[in-house]
Amino acid sequence: MTPTYISDFETRTRTPKQKAWDIAATVCDPEIPVLTIADLGILRDVQVGPDQGITVTITPTYSGCPAMDAIRDDLKAAFAKEGYTDVQVDLVLAPAWTTDWMTAEGKAKLEEYGIASPTGLATANRGPVKLKMAVKCPQCSSLNTKELTRFGSTSCKALYVCQDCREPFDYFKVL
Repeated sequence: MTPTYISDFETRTRTPKQKAWDIAATVCDPEIPVLTIADLGILRDVQVGPDQGITVTITPTYSGCPAMDAIRDDLKAAFAKEGYTDVQVDLVLAPAWTTDWMTAEGKAKLEEYGIASPTGLATANRGPVKLKMAVKCPQCSSLNTKELTRFGSTSCKALYVCQDCREPFDYFKVL
C-alpha cells in the first residue's frame, strides 16, 4: 500500500472551487508586491463552471484604481500556468471595497514592508465613522507622527513622517 501524505490528502479533498481560489489568491498586488489580492480583500469570489471555466470576481480598492488591468492579466497568467484557458475576470464596484476586508496577515505584511497599516474600522453600524487616529511609525513604532500629504505614492496611501526617527513612510488609509 502506498503511504498517504498530508499533501496528497489535501490535494484529493480540495474541491475545484478551493483549488481555483488558491490559484487566484497567489496573485500579488502590483503596487504593493508583498500583498496578495486575498490579503487586500479585493479577491471576492471564484467560481468554477461545469465546463471548468473559471470566473474570478475582484473589487478595486477604489473605482479608478490603475492596478486592475495588471491584476486581471496576472490572474489569467496564474490560471494559464495551471492549465486553465477559459478564465473570466469580473470587476465589481458594489459593495465598495473597504480596508475592513484586509486580512490581519496582510496588515502585518504591510508593516514589515514599511507601510503603516490602516488603523481602526472604516465602518460601524453600517455607516462611516470619522475619527482622527494616531498613525504608528513602521520603523520605530512611535505615535509621534505627522501627515505630510493626504496622497502618497498611490491614492490609497498618505505620506507621513515620524517626528522621532524622522523617517518618512506611507500610511495605507482607512477607506
